[in-house]
Amino acid sequence: MPTITEVVAALIIRDGRFLICQRPAHKARGLLWEFVGGKVEPGETHAEALVRECREELDVTVTVGEVYMTVEHVYPDLTVRLTLFRAAIAEGEPKLLEHNAMRWITPEEIDSVEFCPADVEILAKIRADAADSRFVG
Repeated sequence: MPTITEVVAALIIRDGRFLICQRPAHKARGLLWEFVGGKVEPGETHAEALVRECREELDVTVTVGEVYMTVEHVYPDLTVRLTLFRAAIAEGEPKLLEHNAMRWITPEEIDSVEFCPADVEILAKIRADAADSRFVG
């Protein structure tokens, strides 16, 4: 059984769009798009990790809400358990500190962007929720 890396990410919705970030070219899965977030460090709760990652990557303070979805994905180099939380920006405006780019997209624009494979199931849920008018910030 492979070691599972706990990863958290933020579903930040504003005006019917959600925030996505493009991974730096030099990192694993470089230039693919993802939700802001990262690995949970020893001794941190998932919520604490998400607040830290959003501060480090975007220079914003977030309020962490409910879990939107959890998925496990096996990459060639690691196995992740990704927990996506609904989150809201409490302070600051997102800045590019680590990523190559960032965008706010609508659920209808998902197919125009190449996401990390671990996000595929989550994106399907976002599409379904948008179709049922449950995709709100």
